[in-house]
Amino acid sequence: MRKRKNHSTLTDRILNTVFSYRGLKTFVFMGLVAFYPLAVADGMRPLMHAQVHLRIPLHYQTHGIDISHHNGTVDWQKATAYNQHFSSVKFCFLKATEGGDMVDETFQANWEELKSLHVKRGAYHYFKPHTDVRLQALNYILNVKFDKGDFVPVLDWEEEGYTQNTQELIGNVRQWLQMIEKHYGVKPIIYTNRIIYRKYIYNHFDDYPLWISHYNVAELDGYDLSNVYFWQYSMNGKVEGIQTPVDFNVFLKDKFDYERITFRQ
Repeated sequence: MRKRKNHSTLTDRILNTVFSYRGLKTFVFMGLVAFYPLAVADGMRPLMHAQVHLRIPLHYQTHGIDISHHNGTVDWQKATAYNQHFSSVKFCFLKATEGGDMVDETFQANWEELKSLHVKRGAYHYFKPHTDVRLQALNYILNVKFDKGDFVPVLDWEEEGYTQNTQELIGNVRQWLQMIEKHYGVKPIIYTNRIIYRKYIYNHFDDYPLWISHYNVAELDGYDLSNVYFWQYSMNGKVEGIQTPVDFNVFLKDKFDYERITFRQ
């Protein structure tokens, strides 16, 4: 009986130790399960700045923004400097023109400032389906002058129009792209959203580099990614030097792919 009692005591101690260790491991594991997805499980890092809560895709190295006059006056020294909330802005697309005669009032000043700071820059035209295509192309050509290393022209295509049929709209967009390519000698980038992509771009503009706007997802899904170069993953980012929420973008390709979408001379 005495040996049995000692044996039981020793066994109890061993079991208590084992279960205590397992309990500790279980507690730690459950904690990791609870908090890990918020930090890295989906490859996104939380960005918390004032009242802004944003997730940044960490597995891409080159991040940038796009702005227009709606973002007000920008302090580019602050916006392009590294800080704890957001890695330095490596590139920026500016709204240059819209429709047949609108020129963004902040474009020229921002365009020159980006050049002086050696920030990779691009300029986009907001396409209006019911405005003469030739006037839209001319508006862009007259107002945007590129230097070596700049991104090629960008067509911002977000509207479908309300009277045009599919083929007519596709034809008008293609005409704008061809006029711009003929003038600048490079193939433009098309910026668009999921709706326009599925209805008009897929199988019609497969030879153009794309910039996709798609929010609240960890990865782009439902696209032919072979020609997708940029992903706009949020419109609620915060950057020092810019007072308003700003669009956050990431470059999806390797650095050598820059050559296809930049002016080489």
